Amino acid sequence: MTTPNQPDASPLGKPTAYQAEYSPALLFPIPRQAKREEIGISGTLPFFGMDIWNAYELSWLNMRGKPQVAVGTFMVPADSPNIIESKSLKLYLNSFNQTRVASPEALADMLRADLSDGFGSSVQVRLTLPDAFGNLKMGELEGLLLDRLDIDVDTYTPDPSLLVARFDESPVEEVLVSHLLKSNCLVTGQPDWGSVQIRYVGPPIDQESLLRYLIGFRNHNEFHEQCVERVFMDILRRCKPQKLAVYARYTRRGGLDINPWRTNFSTGQRPSNDRNARQ
Repeated sequence: MTTPNQPDASPLGKPTAYQAEYSPALLFPIPRQAKREEIGISGTLPFFGMDIWNAYELSWLNMRGKPQVAVGTFMVPADSPNIIESKSLKLYLNSFNQTRVASPEALADMLRADLSDGFGSSVQVRLTLPDAFGNLKMGELEGLLLDRLDIDVDTYTPDPSLLVARFDESPVEEVLVSHLLKSNCLVTGQPDWGSVQIRYVGPPIDQESLLRYLIGFRNHNEFHEQCVERVFMDILRRCKPQKLAVYARYTRRGGLDINPWRTNFSTGQRPSNDRNARQ
C-alpha cells in the first residue's frame, strides 16, 4: 500500500515537471484521521458515503500509438483511510498521456488497482468513452434555495454557534440548497467553489442561520472532503437531526471535480452525479 503523507509535502503549490509515461508513484495519499479528530470524530464513523471524482482530461495511447480520450468517474468510500491530494491525482492521470494501453478495460483495471492502493480501500472506476458522451447529463441539486434569503453577513470563518434549530416544533423533512459555498485549498489558499445540498429529518433548522454558517467557510482553508464532514458534524451536534445528509459539488480544477457525500440515512441512496452548470 502507498505510504500516506502530510499536505505540506504534496506537489500543491510547487513547480512540477509533468511526467507523460505511467507512474503510479505520483499519487500522494493523505490520512483522513487527523482532520477527523480535529472535528471530534474517532472510532466508528457517524456517517457513510463517498467522494465522487470526475476526471475530464483523461487520455492515453492505444497499442498503435493513437490517442484515446474518456471521462473518468471514481467512487471513493468515505471510510477509506486516505484521501489523495488532487494535484497528485492529476499528475498521475497525465502520466498516461504517452502510455500505450491495450484497451479501455485494461486502463480501468490499472486505475482501479492504483487508486484503491492510494486511498486504501476499493475504488469503483467508470470510463465514459466518446460514443457515450451524449449520455452524460447536467442538472442542479434539488431543494429549497437558501440563497433567496436577504441577510446580513459579517462572519467568514466557520462558526457552529450560528446554527439554530427550533426544538420546540414538530420534526420536518426538508432539503435545502446553497450555491454560496466557498472554501480555500488547505495548502495553496486558492479558492474552491461549490454548491451544497443538506437533507435532514428533525427539528426545523433556521434557514438564515444555516446560510450564514455556510457562508462562514469563505475564508476557511480545508480540502473539499474535510469541509463537508465539518458541515455534517456541526449540523449534527447543534441541530440534532435524526437523519442527515450533506452533499457538495465543487467546480473543477485541473480537469477534476470532487463531490463529497456524507449521510446517516439508513436508505442512503447514492446521489446523482449530474454535472452542475458551474462544473
